[in-house]
This record gives sequence, C-alpha cells and structure tokens, in this order.
Amino acid sequence: MDIFIYGIFNSISLALMALGFALVYGISRVPNFAHGALYVVTGFLTWGFLRTLHLNYFLSILLAMLITGIAGALIYQLILVRVRGMAISEIIASYAMGLAIIEGFRWWGFKGMTYTLPVFVEGSITIGDIPIDWQRILVMAVGAAVVGFLWLFTHYTKIGLALRGMAQDERASLMLGIDSDRMAVVAMSFGAMLAGLAAIMLLPLGNIVVEKGYDVLILAIAVCIVGGLGSWMGAVVASFLIGFAQIFTVVYLGAHFQMVVALLAIIVTLVLRPSGLFGRQKELEERV
Repeated sequence: MDIFIYGIFNSISLALMALGFALVYGISRVPNFAHGALYVVTGFLTWGFLRTLHLNYFLSILLAMLITGIAGALIYQLILVRVRGMAISEIIASYAMGLAIIEGFRWWGFKGMTYTLPVFVEGSITIGDIPIDWQRILVMAVGAAVVGFLWLFTHYTKIGLALRGMAQDERASLMLGIDSDRMAVVAMSFGAMLAGLAAIMLLPLGNIVVEKGYDVLILAIAVCIVGGLGSWMGAVVASFLIGFAQIFTVVYLGAHFQMVVALLAIIVTLVLRPSGLFGRQKELEERV
C-alpha cells in the first residue's frame, strides 16, 4: 500500500515538473533548458514576498507565478527567437539562461537549507495504515486538475486550439493567420507558469535550494524523452512509469539511486525507442 500511495504521489509530482517542458516543446519545438531555473525562481520569489515583504501567502504565490510567466516570455522574445530553428543553439542559449539564473541566486547568497515555504494544509491522514500528509494529497489533486485543465484548454478555447494548430502543422497554421512567434511566447509563458505551479506545490515538502533546478530539469527531460518529446499526454504516462520505478528503487535499493532511474530511463529509451512512447508522427493531435 505504501508503494502504491507514494508511487502515485511521486508520479503526479513528476508530471507537474514535466508538463511545462513538454508543452513548450510540443508547440514551439524549442527545448526550454531554463525550465528548472524557472522552477527555482518561483520558489525564491514566493519566499521573498512572504518572508521579506510580509505579503499574504496566496498573493505572494500569484505575484511569483506572474513574474515567472513574464520571465519565460522574455527569455523567448529576447533570446530564443533569435536562434529558433537551430537546435544546438536553442539548447545552449536556454541552458545558459537557466545556468545564469541558478548560479546568480547562489552568488546572491541564496544557499543552504534555510529557505522554506509553509504547507497549505497542516496535518496528515491514514490510508490503509499508511500515514500521508494533506499537502501530498493536495499535490495529487492539483496534478489531476492540471491535466484535466490542459485537455479542456487545448480543445475548447481559441488560444488552446491555436496552440494545437501550431503543434500539428506550423506551416498550415501560418497560412491560416496564426502568428508562430506569438504562440511560442504564449507557450513559453504558460510553460514557465506550470513550472512555477509545480514549485509552489512541491517545495513546501522540503527546502528551497538552487541545486533543485538541475534535478527538476533532468527529471523533466527524462519524462519527456520516455513519453515522446512534444506529447504532454505521453509525459503523463511516462511520469507514472518513472515515478513507480523510482519508488521501487527507493524501497529495495535506497534513496540515493532515485536519480539513477531517471538517467537510465533516458539512455534505455534513446537506445530502444528514440521517439519515445508517444513520439510517433502518425497521431499529430496527441502532441497537444
């Protein structure tokens, strides 16, 4: 029972970390390697608004996510748009931005284990003799709601349908009057806010450390590669595969092998099925 409960929690946590990365690549075909840095930015901004400016917790969260969304849009508008279409340059530029942000926080003194966010709901509940705190239950509920919202948003809103059109066929979308760069900016901003949402939900369970940005980026890449780059539903499926594999590894081998599972998943997928589980070209609508 503990493997089942914490496997679901770990899987949904991975999905929250990876959905923003998958969405951005699926729409703009730009791999946002600053994804982990944006995750950390939201955590530190929320902490700063809450502890330094003494703002309301939920107001701090809203301001932090808004700033993170703007930062994502600016990263594309000022840097990535200039190298779009050059795959290696896209990776180098976005990773350089993420590295500058993360190491900038370290240089400014944001290091150590002193930065924490309060949980939304105190206490715990027992399910099948297994104690689980309410924050983790909230994470699972929010993760399921985000997946449902993304499906509804991309199928029943004008902007969502435009994003799907860009993901399916960029040239045809351009002929129909959809601005490719504008949709890419929207995707980057939305993806950054999804990374921020993951930070807001998961960081209260631990400390805010700059190194977490690298971990989140690796996990997001692993999930997206296994699920198929550009397929956010594939990312959800891959999250459960990797999530349960990590929990089994923790139970039977030890917690220090948890990241090894993600790295092995990347290697095995690239060797056996480079396109991932849902990376095939025959079902374009599965990308978004």
